[in-house]
Amino acid sequence: MPLRNGVGLDRSALQVSTLKPMDYANLGRSGLSVSRLCLGTMNFGPETSEEDSHAIMDRALEVGINFFDTANVYGRQKGEGITEQIIGRWFAKGGGRREKTVIATKLYGSMGDWPNDNLLSALNIRRACDASLKRLQTDYIDIYQAHHIDRNTPFEEFWEAMDVLRQQGKIVYVGSSNFAGWHIAQAQEAARRRGSFGLVSEQSHYNLIVRAAELEVVPACEHYGLGLIPWSPLAGGVLGGILRKIDKGRSASGFALEQLEKHRDKIERYEKFCDEFGQDTADVSLAWLLHQPAVTAPIIGPRTMAQLDGALKALEIKLDDKALMRINEIFPGYQTAPESYAW
Repeated sequence: MPLRNGVGLDRSALQVSTLKPMDYANLGRSGLSVSRLCLGTMNFGPETSEEDSHAIMDRALEVGINFFDTANVYGRQKGEGITEQIIGRWFAKGGGRREKTVIATKLYGSMGDWPNDNLLSALNIRRACDASLKRLQTDYIDIYQAHHIDRNTPFEEFWEAMDVLRQQGKIVYVGSSNFAGWHIAQAQEAARRRGSFGLVSEQSHYNLIVRAAELEVVPACEHYGLGLIPWSPLAGGVLGGILRKIDKGRSASGFALEQLEKHRDKIERYEKFCDEFGQDTADVSLAWLLHQPAVTAPIIGPRTMAQLDGALKALEIKLDDKALMRINEIFPGYQTAPESYAW
């Protein structure tokens, strides 16, 4: 809701917590405890060397981040699973690394050139899981996620394959990514009919600029007990202080520049809002997500150690009602469907 009559926001609206640096929450309705930030590993390999990737993961455990996310297609070399291999060699170092980590990986994307090397058929689920286990050098995956909806595979087949993997001890929980609200409902009702536990999490594109998840995905997650794991929480860097960085002569991706031109007025107002209270724009963006319904842990994807350490500051920011109102005035979101588009 927008503020009226010029009501301002005092500095107490953003308070720095004195609590411990890492908090944990149950992932959806499950009993699994995960950190309120999830370490995304998509940059490991393509952007970040293996040595630096291992150091970042060590640092993550040191500060209490126990929730790591990856995918079999990460690494930009088709069929290789480079990122999973990097994580696997890190697990192999021992020292409790695997035991301390809740590892989530995904399948769906093409890992080869043959017809059954992708999507969510029972055959590909079986093969993809075994391949990920080998690359990750582990005998089980904590959360096995469908990277996208497969409209040609019925959920009865999907759940039968996932239940077999659970019975074999190869996976513990099942999650989804990029599902619509009604896909979540379909999945959960199919699981209920089988007596399966169903999905425990959904990864969605969700940030201050992209808020469509609020229409039906967030309510579906709340209703069915899924933990929401937002990806791209900084909108590809647009919410990370892009104007200030450009003023300092730093480069930005073509995507970021395109989004900046599309949302320049909002970004200018948002950066001014964050400057007013001495808080970094990226930190406030992450903190805002942590204040939203159903959100368990935004996925941060650091390329460097400094980016990882910087993201931790978001855990200390508490946004009061006035702060949330100011942010919503800049980036209007959605009401729960159908109220957002019907009376």
